Amino acid sequence: MVKVAVLGYGTVGSGIVEVLKTNQELIEKRVGEKIDVKYVLDLREFPGDPYEDLIVHDVDVIMNDPEVSIVCEAMGGIGAAYQFTKMALEKGKNVCTPNKAMVAEYGPKLMKLARDNGCNYLFEASCGGGIPIIRPLQTALLQEKIVAIKGILNGTTNYILTRMEKEGADFDAVLKDAQALGYAEANPEADVEGHDACRKIAILSSLAYGNTVNYKDVYTEGITKITVEDFAYAKKLGATIKLLGMSQEVDGNYYAMVSPFMLKNDSPLYSVNDVMNAILVTGNTLGDTMYYGAGAGKLPTASAVVADVIECAMKQGQLIPCTWNEGDLSLGQMENDKRHFFVRAKSELSQIESVFGKVEAVDAGIDGEMGFVTEVMSEKEFASKAEALGSVVSRIRFEN
Repeated sequence: MVKVAVLGYGTVGSGIVEVLKTNQELIEKRVGEKIDVKYVLDLREFPGDPYEDLIVHDVDVIMNDPEVSIVCEAMGGIGAAYQFTKMALEKGKNVCTPNKAMVAEYGPKLMKLARDNGCNYLFEASCGGGIPIIRPLQTALLQEKIVAIKGILNGTTNYILTRMEKEGADFDAVLKDAQALGYAEANPEADVEGHDACRKIAILSSLAYGNTVNYKDVYTEGITKITVEDFAYAKKLGATIKLLGMSQEVDGNYYAMVSPFMLKNDSPLYSVNDVMNAILVTGNTLGDTMYYGAGAGKLPTASAVVADVIECAMKQGQLIPCTWNEGDLSLGQMENDKRHFFVRAKSELSQIESVFGKVEAVDAGIDGEMGFVTEVMSEKEFASKAEALGSVVSRIRFEN
């Protein structure tokens, strides 16, 4: 029998216990061995909870129990969660986690610590919630050179943008609804400013390209400046607006960013709405593959953690290979990255074309301004032209 401990009995932690208990017979049949939760670490008491007898308050109970071979860290943050993860790995216990903040900050260090102690550090649930994406990158796509990753990686922002598009509601109103529904935190900054998606694209890029993409080096822009007027222009273009996390390799240089993008209706990501997430991975010979599903939530995220638990149980005593190495991956200068741009400006078309050259004009019936889509140009070239025009209201990157 494989014994598991869960650190933290919040939303995801309780979900992990629920998945393991609910599907225990099915898992045992498929794994060939029973997997059972022995402890749940939390400072709180849970009177009346069906698993209250599993609660312990001292982490040493778990760390000093040789029966516990797998620890699920569901505490979040990089304080006590980091210290407890290190303790578990140093004891030779496998650790499975959905903690994207810690994986982005300490992933290579913790994976090395795991290897040094003959165990594994797995984090399928850290990117895309319940969507299987890390395991495909580590197994089914090993034969491919990954040249690009592009995804809707945050359910909160996707929900907000979907409501703005479908209902013509403004950002602040939809954000309040998202908070009331539990889709957004009381402090929504990590979501709406793009920081959550930034950590996820850094993790995925590190796995895809082999060396560490530091999330602090990824250009990140959120959705707080997107307006209903932007969606009016998008509709005229047969497009929508999504917050994308993306990275790509171009002529040996790597670029990564998080930003709102306009997507035409022929994009595979165009119809990914509400709280759903999707990740498009491009291989050099395979081309595009897309992974779609619930990007967050108690049971979807817990299910992904349990998938890691099962892999550890099935490969007891084995080191599970990982394509993420310790070396740093240097990102190219953002100013050299090239694309189309959608622009709103308070200028006549003749003035715009005198600066930008040929553009695709867009009339959304908004007084005093017009919209247009530029030809492909670098970020640096666009910034220079926008300054020269002097009347730009806003710009949204346009997916090529």
